[in-house]
Amino acid sequence: MAKKRFYVVWNGLVPGIYKSWDECQEQIKGVKQALYKSFDTLEEAERAYSSSPREYIGQGNKEKAKTTSGGYPPEIIKNALAVDAACSGNPGMMEYRGVYIGTGEEIFHFGPMFGTNNIGEFLAIVHGLALLKQRGIDLPIYSDSRNALLWVKAKQCKTKLPRDGQSEELFKYIERAEKWLKENSYKTVLIKWETDKWGEIPADFGRK
Repeated sequence: MAKKRFYVVWNGLVPGIYKSWDECQEQIKGVKQALYKSFDTLEEAERAYSSSPREYIGQGNKEKAKTTSGGYPPEIIKNALAVDAACSGNPGMMEYRGVYIGTGEEIFHFGPMFGTNNIGEFLAIVHGLALLKQRGIDLPIYSDSRNALLWVKAKQCKTKLPRDGQSEELFKYIERAEKWLKENSYKTVLIKWETDKWGEIPADFGRK
């Protein structure tokens, strides 16, 4: 008889603890950067589910754990989301993404689309806020953009980019983000990433 296993899904359609691989598969199928792991006992699974996936994923592989830790100082919260944007020219073709710091995995990505770096940083934070609220996950978000953090606080993207035919599509996303901020409350803690002290943010595109 096969040994019974319990499956923890941290990031999936419905995060939780599942009693079969088939049930686990239903939650992670098609989910980009799904986070899950099997355990021998329900007690182990419950303890893991209430903890950071970083403490369990990659265990037993010291070299991998060393690599995914990123070498960040101890004050950095590993069970957190980092967001960043990149722009080829400013304005130019912009994209942004969100990365789970604990594993370095990309959680979401948007673009490229014509815009500016500041707009991308703003949209990345709002994307992260909306995603975490939708999934019922409580993680802090790091951003290295002081402007974007201020814009989110003000619930308004204070860009000077002209709204014209080239930028019209982007402005629709801006309006949607501003609408979300005005209609939703959140408990997510937003933290300024101090590049001078900690190096590049984990979501950095590495194009500097």
